[in-house]
Amino acid sequence: MAALLLGKDVQGLLLGSKGTRKKPSGSFSGLGLSLPVIKGVMRKGYRLPTPIQRKCMPFILGGKDVVAMARTGSGKTAAYLLPMFDRLKTHSAKIGARALILSPTRELATQTIKFTKELGKFTDLRAALVVGGDSMEEQFASLHGNPDIIVATPGRLLHLLVEMELKLASVEYVVFDEADRLFEMGFSEQLREILFKLPESRQTMLFSATLPKQLVEFAKAGLHDPVLVRLDVESQLSQQLKMTFLAVRSEVKSAVLLHLLRSVMSSNEQTVVFAPTKHHVEYLRELISSAGIPVCYVYSSLDQTARKINIAKFHNRTAMVMVVTDVAARGIDIPTLDNVINYNFPDKPKLFVHRVGRVARAGRSGSAYSLVSPDELPSCLDLHLFTSKPLLPAEPDMDSEQLGVYGSVPQTILDEEEEFVRQLHTRNSDLPALLKVADNAQKQYLRSCSQPSPESVSRSKNLPVYLNPHPIFRRSPLCEGEGPTRDEFLKRIHGYRPAATILEVHSTTKTTSKTVMAGKRKMHDVLVAKEKRKKSLEKDDVIKRRGIVVAHGEVATEDDLKQFRRPVADAAGSVGKLKLKLRDDEHYIPHIPSDYHSEKGLSIVGGSFDKEAASLVLDLEGDEGEGAKKTQKEKMKWDRKRKRFVGQTGSEANSKKIKTESGRKISSSYKTHLYQQWRERHKIDSLTTGGEEGEGFQGGSEGGRGGRRGRGKWRGGGKGAGGKGATVGDLKTSEQILRKRKKKTFQASRRSQKQGNTRGRGRGRGKPRD
Repeated sequence: MAALLLGKDVQGLLLGSKGTRKKPSGSFSGLGLSLPVIKGVMRKGYRLPTPIQRKCMPFILGGKDVVAMARTGSGKTAAYLLPMFDRLKTHSAKIGARALILSPTRELATQTIKFTKELGKFTDLRAALVVGGDSMEEQFASLHGNPDIIVATPGRLLHLLVEMELKLASVEYVVFDEADRLFEMGFSEQLREILFKLPESRQTMLFSATLPKQLVEFAKAGLHDPVLVRLDVESQLSQQLKMTFLAVRSEVKSAVLLHLLRSVMSSNEQTVVFAPTKHHVEYLRELISSAGIPVCYVYSSLDQTARKINIAKFHNRTAMVMVVTDVAARGIDIPTLDNVINYNFPDKPKLFVHRVGRVARAGRSGSAYSLVSPDELPSCLDLHLFTSKPLLPAEPDMDSEQLGVYGSVPQTILDEEEEFVRQLHTRNSDLPALLKVADNAQKQYLRSCSQPSPESVSRSKNLPVYLNPHPIFRRSPLCEGEGPTRDEFLKRIHGYRPAATILEVHSTTKTTSKTVMAGKRKMHDVLVAKEKRKKSLEKDDVIKRRGIVVAHGEVATEDDLKQFRRPVADAAGSVGKLKLKLRDDEHYIPHIPSDYHSEKGLSIVGGSFDKEAASLVLDLEGDEGEGAKKTQKEKMKWDRKRKRFVGQTGSEANSKKIKTESGRKISSSYKTHLYQQWRERHKIDSLTTGGEEGEGFQGGSEGGRGGRRGRGKWRGGGKGAGGKGATVGDLKTSEQILRKRKKKTFQASRRSQKQGNTRGRGRGRGKPRD
């Protein structure tokens, strides 16, 4: 009854007084979705599409291949499910799945199929879940139930495709969900093999938070003229994010980190610390734990069980600090995160935005602390050029809440914390060894980092050497004794530049080095003065060459020069025609809509996919030696049999391989003959793609019941059509119901016939049974 009322409400919403269909703009009904899909949307309580849905769904409904960049929680699942429901319409009697959704993890796949069943409640489409860790036989039975939609992880799906010798020729709709994580988790070989089995006429959607270079190449090969849709969130920072930049030396970073965790941050705030390599993660975890702070850690090569345990500790707030690498943090999503600390400053601005984007989400405020060493300062300047935000040097009267303040750490704090770190190293014998390994890993890490721009390098040299303490340390109890006299004294020490050279230290007038340097300085002082005089006249020479003279001998300013129209020189240096300026800057009022920047961020980028994706590529380097950049020689391994270097390891060369239809060789563990044993046990024929339901399923009922074993073969549905539990939770077709009724009638007649024969044989021997 509720469903009927819901249907009437939807019809009343979509139909006008004359029965004409109305499509309100800006709503799901305005996208032209079918009535069962709209009913599912209204049942979930959705009213308006999210930005990613509003941008993607028109292209998907139009049959285009789409590459969409969106964060977790942006509504991307419904963005590809609703068009899929609208395209598939209803359950097909033909054998073979028509939609395929690939997810990187079992948890995400389980979440996706649950959402699929909820959103597609008013459609009769069937869905099957194929993930690792579940029973293979149950998945055999679910695939024999002829699902329309398969939600799977790549590893288990490829295993079933090889084991069951299945074809994917009937697939019309393919979705790669969280595609960047699919490649980061090492599914590239499985994805390319699955891609080969898919038909050319399919429609493909690829959803990702970032665009690694490997993913762009995969999209070029697997998608046909894709449309790139993105939300411009990777280049924008939240307005609720407070950024703090601290100038520290590399040797004292660990001391500053402990001070932030113990004194600046509250004990009930959760913090994620980003480290460059897994060796830094192990050292910082041991150091923070020795300081009495509950901490957990995650990096890519950590055991999966240990990784789940550490993430659970952080989710349950048993550990308030988590130390991670960039690669490991890709699969971690903490909505209530309070702080992020960059132990090393990232070499790419997009990577910085990727790190700090985990805080200040969904209207919450958050803080990001970055420890910037002198060699990382150019990368910090690159970041502010990328985000178009200034880097403000700290001032004594500056507010601590102001964004983008770059200051130093007071010396009293450094002295206190360094002494504390030395005590921890003395108590814990593992810390010195871990620190040595981390230092060696830092050298390898620096080789794989990209270099900052030359402009940022030159700008970093012009910044002051001495910086005022950052305002966040103003309330620290260790800074109570510091006053302006001490700060001025330290500033003079940092700014002191002796005029004497190293050869003149502790020398008298009678020494030879003093005499030589005095003569050399006398000769060079003339040249230095001449060079300074030459540079001071360069500006005057430029003004004279332009023919501009100021009456009272004053140098003309730029405002004075704006009133003159200057000749334009071509490549050869000759002066051409004057360029007339038709716009009056003094009275011109530019018009920019109030929502211009937000609409620009949500706009569809035009042009070819190659050019669009080139500016969005973000590759995350590995957090250990195997994942970092290597030379070509380091990637090769020596093969003793071939007597030459090869591009694979010895274990890969010696492992058994089987050749697939695409010509690639995969591990022989994909073919275990479990499916053949399952079919023989349940007397079921193999699954044939393209046939009709009820055809090709030959065998008795479950366990051979319902007839003589080995005789009286019948074709039908029920449990015999798909094995045990093949149609659990699915509606049976009319043919299956008819066969089941015939089977019950036949069994009833056989029982009555047996009972009649028993009574006939018992006559004359005694009273017959009732």
